[in-house]
Amino acid sequence: MPEFTHDTLDADGVARVRHLFAALRSMPGLAARYDGVAEPSTLEDLAAVPHMFKDDLQAALAHLEPRAEHATTWVFQSGGSTGAPQVGYAPTGLYMREVYEQWQPIGPGDVFVNGWSAGKMWGAHFLVNAFTDHVHCTAMNLGAMSRDEYDPWLRFFAARRVTAFGGTPSVLRLIFGHARDAGVKLPDLRAVLYLGEAWNEQLDEDLAAVAPNARRWGMFGSTETWVVGTNTPDCPADTWHPLPSQLVCAGDDEMLDFTTLNPAGLNPVLRYRTGDAGRMVACPCGREGRAFQVLGRRDGLIKFRGHLVNVDDLVRDVGTVAGVARAQLVVKEFTDRGSVLEVLVLPNGRPEAGLAEDVRGHLLGSAFGPSIVFQRNADALEVSVVEALVGNERTGKVPNLVRRPAS
Repeated sequence: MPEFTHDTLDADGVARVRHLFAALRSMPGLAARYDGVAEPSTLEDLAAVPHMFKDDLQAALAHLEPRAEHATTWVFQSGGSTGAPQVGYAPTGLYMREVYEQWQPIGPGDVFVNGWSAGKMWGAHFLVNAFTDHVHCTAMNLGAMSRDEYDPWLRFFAARRVTAFGGTPSVLRLIFGHARDAGVKLPDLRAVLYLGEAWNEQLDEDLAAVAPNARRWGMFGSTETWVVGTNTPDCPADTWHPLPSQLVCAGDDEMLDFTTLNPAGLNPVLRYRTGDAGRMVACPCGREGRAFQVLGRRDGLIKFRGHLVNVDDLVRDVGTVAGVARAQLVVKEFTDRGSVLEVLVLPNGRPEAGLAEDVRGHLLGSAFGPSIVFQRNADALEVSVVEALVGNERTGKVPNLVRRPAS
């Protein structure tokens, strides 16, 4: 049987699950999949309920048009870098009181910089502002920075004795990687908050040089699920403690699904799969209760010229080459020459001469991964040193993989 983060469903949990089940079963487009499925009263019953996927949830939201009873109903969207945007609803406050009650990385004495991009209906910037409303700290809404702004803003952070900074790991890596290369020190920085992507291990090295007193604090979730869990510096970066209102399940195939037990929740999230793989674990931090470890997205595997390539592993491997700040893969499809894998390389500071050749040599010299494809088809690999990777300028998110038809 699949494993859940909860041991049982209490009366409120049963009522919530039945409410979601009834709402989804009433929809013309989804009703058939619930035919013959018993109304859930236990975790064993819930394990028999079919999974929801992104298209199902978007269809449900379009049909139900949820509204908050005693607050403004806010609509946010995520995605859009490489796929269609996904919509999610939330009431004023964005459920952040519960998060604050469970997770307090900053306090009233902190000076916090919100580095998540604002606008275009992207939720993280506003979600973190709702969180800081409970903290009563001093907060600055910085948003996105361009590369030529890093130096003056870093001087500003040092002068203002900023103690906490938050953003997606993609953005944090660029800022703190630049600070490390420039020799900037932020001795007052003690907390780095992240949400939206997995923690980038290279940030540990950057922070050790730039802000040796800083420790990472994470939130895990999506615009569809909202915040599902949190971790602290004492937890592994891939391990999360669920909020009381969030029920997480790890299936026999190690795929995670999420059910929102919050009675005020607007998104009908019932056994919703995001594409993340994971399992139940006992967190070494010692906190009571079942935690879940996120193993990564299973859609990170692609078939390239007949060989299976792990995108995340390959990007991580290229990141170990001296002079590389971050890498990104672009798969280009040619009708006359087959697929070509272009590796985009963002350098640390000014690119050293020969960096593209170093990366190409590193890939061709590997005994693992797709090197055999490139050794047999040299024109299947391209390496380009770029000033910016392909991403969403609004959110700051940079996907590891981009697919595009070749011109």
